[in-house]
Amino acid sequence: MSETLSNTRKMNMIEAIRDAHDVAMERDDDVVVFGEDAGFFGGVFRCTAGLQEKYGTSRCFDSPIAESGIVGTGIGMAAYGLKPVIEIQFADYITPAYDQISQEAARIRYRSNGQFTCPIVIRTPTGGGIYGGQTHSQSPEAIFTHVSGLKVVIPSNPYDAKGLLIAAIEDPDPVIFLEPKRLYNGPFEGYHDRALKGWKDHEDGKVPEGYYTIPLGEAKTVRGGNAVTVLAYGNMVHVCQAAQAESGVDAEIIDMRSLIPLDLDAIERSVKKTGRCVIVHEATKTSGFGGELMALVQERCFYHLEAPIVRVTGWDTPYPHAQEWDYFPGPARVAKALKKVVEAV
Repeated sequence: MSETLSNTRKMNMIEAIRDAHDVAMERDDDVVVFGEDAGFFGGVFRCTAGLQEKYGTSRCFDSPIAESGIVGTGIGMAAYGLKPVIEIQFADYITPAYDQISQEAARIRYRSNGQFTCPIVIRTPTGGGIYGGQTHSQSPEAIFTHVSGLKVVIPSNPYDAKGLLIAAIEDPDPVIFLEPKRLYNGPFEGYHDRALKGWKDHEDGKVPEGYYTIPLGEAKTVRGGNAVTVLAYGNMVHVCQAAQAESGVDAEIIDMRSLIPLDLDAIERSVKKTGRCVIVHEATKTSGFGGELMALVQERCFYHLEAPIVRVTGWDTPYPHAQEWDYFPGPARVAKALKKVVEAV
C-alpha cells in the first residue's frame, strides 16, 4: 500500500468509490469519467455524484444508452493518452460492449508490440441480493477472466474499493472493476430476513482520506484458520464469515480482491497449511471462476489435500426473482460445505 494517510472517514462503498474518482481526477487531468447518467445525475447509484459540478462537463459527462459505443469511445480516448473511467449501469448490460472489450481494449498492447496500452477502467455493479431478477443480478466475471489482456477486480468493502479503484485507474492496462451492488450501503451476510447493517460500525468502513492504493493481485486473509481454506470475493466474503461463525469450523477465509491478476501464492500457502478448500461465488456454477480456482489448487496443492475441493455457487439457471434466496449462496449452504469438507476422511 502506498501513501496511506492517517486521517480516516466513515464511508459506505458508494462514497468510497466516489472519493476514489475525486482523488484520481484531482491528481491527473487526463482522468475522465462518463457513462449513462454518470454526469449530471451522478450515476444510477450516485457513485459519480458531484464530479461534473466540480470538474466540468468536459471531464465528467453523460453518454447515450449504447454500451458498445461507450466502451469504444473510451478505447479511443485511452489510445489518445487519456485515462477514461466509464460506468456501465449494470453488469447485465455489459455484453453489447464485449467485442470492444475483448477484441480491442484487451489486445492493444499485444497488437502494437507494446507501443500502445489501453488505460481504461470499466466500472459496473454486479451480483444480486436486491430483488433485481434475471436482468439486474448477474455475475459475469468469468467471461472477462477468460480474456488475455484484461484485469478483473471485485472489492468487498469501502476501504478496498477506494484503494483498488485508484490503483486500477493508474494501471496502464484495461481493468474490469465489478462492484457488488448489495454491498454499496452495508455488509451483507446473506440473511435477507434480518435487519440491514451499515458500514459506519464496520472496520472496513473507515476509509483514509486522500490518496492511497491497494496493489492489484494481492489477496487479503480476513480470518486466519487451520481447518479449511475458503476462497471468496465480493459479497461472498461476508457470507463466508457468517457461515464460519454459524458452523464453528476453524476456517481461513481469503478475500481474493482481484481475479486477474490472481494471488496464487496466498492461495497455495493457505491450502498447504489447511489441507482442505472450499470455493464460494455467486455466479452460476458451470464455467464459473471457481472451476479455475479448483484446477489451480489441484495442480499446485494436490499432495497436501486431505479432502475433495468443494464449490458453493449460484445454480445453473437465470437469476430467479421469486426464488432469489434459494439461488443466492447463503450462510447455511456455505456452513454445510465447511462441515462436509472437515468431516471428510
